[in-house]
Amino acid sequence: MSDLVPADTTEDVRTRGAGVSRQVAVLPVGSFEQHGAYLPLATDTLVACAVAREIAGAYPVHLLPPVTISCSHEHAAWPGTVSISSVTLHAVVRDIAASLRRSGVDALVVVNGHGGNYVLGNVVQESSARGERMALFPAAEDWEAARERAGVVTSLLTDMHAGEIETSILLHAHPEMLRPGYETSDFVADDRRHLLTLGMSGYTDSGVIGRPSLGSAEKGKELLESLADSFGAYFSMLTSDA
Repeated sequence: MSDLVPADTTEDVRTRGAGVSRQVAVLPVGSFEQHGAYLPLATDTLVACAVAREIAGAYPVHLLPPVTISCSHEHAAWPGTVSISSVTLHAVVRDIAASLRRSGVDALVVVNGHGGNYVLGNVVQESSARGERMALFPAAEDWEAARERAGVVTSLLTDMHAGEIETSILLHAHPEMLRPGYETSDFVADDRRHLLTLGMSGYTDSGVIGRPSLGSAEKGKELLESLADSFGAYFSMLTSDA
């Protein structure tokens, strides 16, 4: 359970907070949506938690349990997918940030595991405009740096869903969660200009867009380590006095 739910006690949090100039909380946000026949519905949550755990292993942050259901409306054609509205997700993150501030944690980093959570960018923009300390991680540039370092062959455009990156991270962090089939499920659909109107079912029958056959545990490990390195700039920015 510690892979998804932090095992900290209140004393752990107090001790960690005493050793830093400004406390930073990390909130993984995943989803509950189809990821083809071989990855679990909770894939995005598992990925977000794996990234957040890697961060917590390298920086003195307050690791939070994940938000496990988010905005997966584009996957509604597949059984098992569950969504909440963007308004609800916006409110949940804002409420969590406000609660953290009341307990003395000034800064929040949202670790997003699902590309369809567009509203998280608005949450961070609005919070920053109010003078609150919040960031969204990873940015596309962080993923690109991780992709290059890990030797991921597929571009970020092509590796859209249940592809090389997600398969690699789960092969490293949760190999027991994969089922057979990723080796033969590659499917490419780079022109997705009508995705918001048609949903994923307008572009793929299997639910997969990417090349999962190229995934490996070694790539997953390198992806996570690179993202943890990239997080350093975010940590410095949020804890600075500027």
